[in-house]
Amino acid sequence: MGGGVKGHAPGVSLGVEEEFLLVDAVSGECVAHAEDVLERAGPHRWRTSGGSFHTELLGSQVEAVTGVCHDLAGLRAQLRYGRARLAVAAREDGALLVASGTPVLGGSPPPAARGERFAAIVSAYGDVVEDYQACGCHVHVGVTDRESAVAVVNHLRPWLPVLVALAANSPFDRGRPTRYAARRMMEMARFPGAGVPPWSASAADYDARVAALVESGALVDGAMTFWLARPSPRWPTVEVRAGDAAATADEAVLQAALVRGLVGAALADLATGREAPRADGQVCAAALWNAARHGLDGAMVDPVARRAVPAWRLVDGLVARAAPALEEAGDLGAVLTLVEGVRRAGTGADRQRRAARRGGPRAVVDMLARQTESGDLAPGPDAGAGPGGPAGGADGGPADAPDGISGEEPGVWDAGERVPEPDAP
Repeated sequence: MGGGVKGHAPGVSLGVEEEFLLVDAVSGECVAHAEDVLERAGPHRWRTSGGSFHTELLGSQVEAVTGVCHDLAGLRAQLRYGRARLAVAAREDGALLVASGTPVLGGSPPPAARGERFAAIVSAYGDVVEDYQACGCHVHVGVTDRESAVAVVNHLRPWLPVLVALAANSPFDRGRPTRYAARRMMEMARFPGAGVPPWSASAADYDARVAALVESGALVDGAMTFWLARPSPRWPTVEVRAGDAAATADEAVLQAALVRGLVGAALADLATGREAPRADGQVCAAALWNAARHGLDGAMVDPVARRAVPAWRLVDGLVARAAPALEEAGDLGAVLTLVEGVRRAGTGADRQRRAARRGGPRAVVDMLARQTESGDLAPGPDAGAGPGGPAGGADGGPADAPDGISGEEPGVWDAGERVPEPDAP
């Protein structure tokens, strides 16, 4: 519902929108400090290439948008910069920045953010959006035109539940354990047309479907579809919104790299005239529900084969599908390392549950705050000033990006949360 990423080249460039919650530093409950935090954060260092900070639907949410990126090192630098900048601004306002798909603790519903469009959304959906504090990780990958974008989305449909399971990071909801790994999916299901998008024969077919939803009043406007993958209504990109807010920057990098790899695989198929499988919509919906309910714990539904498959077999299948494009971009080794990190440490949902067993819901909030801002800012001209220092050069241009995706021991979890063995009961 927030900003976007512009200027993408086909199948190569990418950008990420990250939504975060603001919670009180003492109580751990969500607080409506978005406007103050954004004012303190100031302009984005990469603003000349599209980087920005935004409000979201409710006053307890903020969004960091990267500029256009072409490699994982640059993307990671921007993700960590945005998180650190917002986290410092939040602390100055007595709050913590938390990357979680849903609020861990309860509290009073925050007011909607100011703006005509947010007011129109509240008017249209009533109490459905009253406490809708769901946060996601949105990935944009460049495509040449809308026909290509719609065809790519068709190819992405069967893989969206796998992306959801891999990025699951919302097992709690306002103070209660939900027994879902990605409860955010259930929150999104409140809205018409949510979930895996329908198969579309062309851009005209897709546009006609969206127009009918707008005309019926189910959508406020054509930019407000709720599907997990879509042609961006603003930029020449495919936008994928499957993942919960990523607990760490590395997990956001992983989600972005996999999406770009899947888009690359789709474009390669389209270049040879290979059409996407027409996976049944109801089976896709079942696969999505299963992924949200169980994450990577046990079996998942393969929407094309229409049968249950071990979850990690589908993850490995996704990586294999994306591998040629990942290898061409030089990303395959980094992605394999990050996937292995999730395999060892568990998803964000797994780690939230572990923290709750150790210290209750408040321990979950503290862990999330640490993970959200884990590590230093990427090296650059003003790195010595820390995250609260100057925002780059006079033109607001980017700092130097590191050569690899990480200058520290590989992994996607905060060092304080590493577990050398499986969970104990």
